[in-house]
Amino acid sequence: MKKVLYTDDAHSLRQLVEMVLGKHYALTLAENGQQALEKAQQENFDLVISDINMPVMNGFELLAALRGLDNYKFTPILMLTTEASAEMKEQGKQLGATGWIIKPFDPDKLVKTVERVIG
Repeated sequence: MKKVLYTDDAHSLRQLVEMVLGKHYALTLAENGQQALEKAQQENFDLVISDINMPVMNGFELLAALRGLDNYKFTPILMLTTEASAEMKEQGKQLGATGWIIKPFDPDKLVKTVERVIG
């Protein structure tokens, strides 16, 4: 089973993503970027999905930190966020984001996107 790391400070969104992706993937949850980074350093994930606006370490900081690790240079990283501006998307792209999903999201589209990215 493919392993997915999902990071969001909103408990309700972690629960929703767990309901949507937990059936298909081995899902690990984190509440902020720092927690996600620590988990990513302890085990390898096939995909990382992250919110941007979080306390402690935001999604962009997490993205930059993960891209700095040898085993996450080419791992798909999707940003799942309310941020929809072209500037934010461009910043994510510059830091190495694989894709961008806007909240609120369609659960079926999330599953299809994840399937397309990691199978």
